[in-house]
Amino acid sequence: MKLNIDKQAPAFSLPNQDGDIVSLADLLGKWILLYFYPKDDTPGCTKEACEIRDAWSEFKKAGIEVFGISADSAKSHRKFIDKYRLPFTLLADEDKKVVKLYGVWGSKKFMGREYLGIKRASFLIDKKGAIEKIYNDVKPSEHARQILADFKKLS
Repeated sequence: MKLNIDKQAPAFSLPNQDGDIVSLADLLGKWILLYFYPKDDTPGCTKEACEIRDAWSEFKKAGIEVFGISADSAKSHRKFIDKYRLPFTLLADEDKKVVKLYGVWGSKKFMGREYLGIKRASFLIDKKGAIEKIYNDVKPSEHARQILADFKKLS
């Protein structure tokens, strides 16, 4: 994935699972993991979310704030969080502006069918809002450990 941006993370403001607006500008001063995923409560997305949940104490200890972003509604996110006891925030990008800004909206293939959708990708953003690492073609079962290992090298 090639972003048409410099190293600075694109600004955004999106509603979370409770309808509260979260803006990148309000998060400066913290390390941030933005992980983009296709759909709430689907097998790969659930695996990825639960892997992050299971490593949550390590994310907290590292000081990394985690935000999942999909085109699902805030209501859908609330159900997903409650069902799997997810300790982090999910952001609703229903109009797909942010997924397009970050270059994760595009053509996908599944069982021979081509369609537009959100590509599974993550961005590790430093305290100043600079993108330190981009993860493409994320493997849901390994992603949390990969991020934590990379963070140790970067910090």
